[in-house]
Amino acid sequence: MMLKFCLFIFFTSLGLTYNLSYGYDPLDVRGNVTIQWDITDVNPDTYNADVTIYNYQQYRHIEWPPGWRLSWEWQNHEVIWNMQGAEAKEQGICNKSLGASPPHCCLKQPVIIDLQPGSKLNKQAANCCKGGVLTSMAQDPTMYASHFQMTVGLASTSSDTSQLNMPNNFKFGTPGYTCGDSQQVFPPTKFPEDDGRRWRQALSTYRVICTYSQFKAAPAPSCCVSLSAFYSSAISFCPNCSCGCQQQPGLLCIKKGQIPPILAKSKDPDYVAPPLVNCTSHMCPIHVHWHVKESYKDYWRVKITIMNLNVRKNYTTWNLAVEHQNLAHLLQVFSFNYMPLTQDRPTNDTGLFWGIQHYNDVLLQSGLSGNVQSELLLRKVPGTFTFDAGWAFPKRIYFNGENCVMPLPVDFPRLPKETSRHVRQ
Repeated sequence: MMLKFCLFIFFTSLGLTYNLSYGYDPLDVRGNVTIQWDITDVNPDTYNADVTIYNYQQYRHIEWPPGWRLSWEWQNHEVIWNMQGAEAKEQGICNKSLGASPPHCCLKQPVIIDLQPGSKLNKQAANCCKGGVLTSMAQDPTMYASHFQMTVGLASTSSDTSQLNMPNNFKFGTPGYTCGDSQQVFPPTKFPEDDGRRWRQALSTYRVICTYSQFKAAPAPSCCVSLSAFYSSAISFCPNCSCGCQQQPGLLCIKKGQIPPILAKSKDPDYVAPPLVNCTSHMCPIHVHWHVKESYKDYWRVKITIMNLNVRKNYTTWNLAVEHQNLAHLLQVFSFNYMPLTQDRPTNDTGLFWGIQHYNDVLLQSGLSGNVQSELLLRKVPGTFTFDAGWAFPKRIYFNGENCVMPLPVDFPRLPKETSRHVRQ
């Protein structure tokens, strides 16, 4: 028992140190959110900017609520005169000397939010108005970017455009992201016009890279994995307190038979209610179960079940990233979409699964058929295939980009010849 505890502490500490410092994801090493700032026109006292947010992550997306939030700090006394495709959350106090029509935002550190779908046409810009949603590149390449335009000027009578500098201290408001400094890009961006027959050149282009760390996003994981197999009566349950413990302050759970309390309506439209989960030994909102179902002469079959134990949230456009050495020989996936994730990886051992639109792409909250299931058919690899030592189980599983807590390898279901009686603690 002491050996298990020491192994758990060692690997947890190793992952915490590495990810917290660098925001590095071994399954998506180039994944990031990129903010591109194109200055397209310069006038005597203002300039026009096109700002585009790209989600270059393969399987981590930005959900609503609250959606993406973008903020920065002006270096001088800049104001935003007008915007299309987004809006500042607050206008701030604008000096009356600025004119009869006050600026859109006068704050030193504005917070920009996306417009909702169906906003007025005069407020829209190309590729805008998604309610702050940015999908992953692999899952939906048509929804991974958002764009807005704005006119920036000085809150003074000066017409010296040299004082209009790039802002700094960029922040991507979704928890877990850290943004670097802006870097000028050469050559500047070209924009297509007339169906690509003509190209318009930006005057200058800057980029800001934001990386994600799960350990900065939340104090605890949000999902866990359990394992079972047809050849063993043992079940590797989600480790106790994977996402917290029932007695932990601030964690809310509902016991079986209880009615969830009515959630008071918030005056803030962007308010996100804290998770309220079913009371379990692991206290995770998401529970993934991997079951080795059958073995044939040349093939074997796996059943995956994803359970939503959060009674307050539906997961729309969910996804599951799995690392397993036999995915290179995956033959068929039932009732899920599938795409191999081979970027910067020498072997095809990682895949992305997600729901079929209008069928199971929404993982309903607990109590409303809160689970989705699929089966995988894989080919056995002669000379390397074995059920020994946990080979049939995944190395890692991510739900919506969050690394799920796995049972320790010593607790994996084993073949009868090497299985000892498994007692759930």
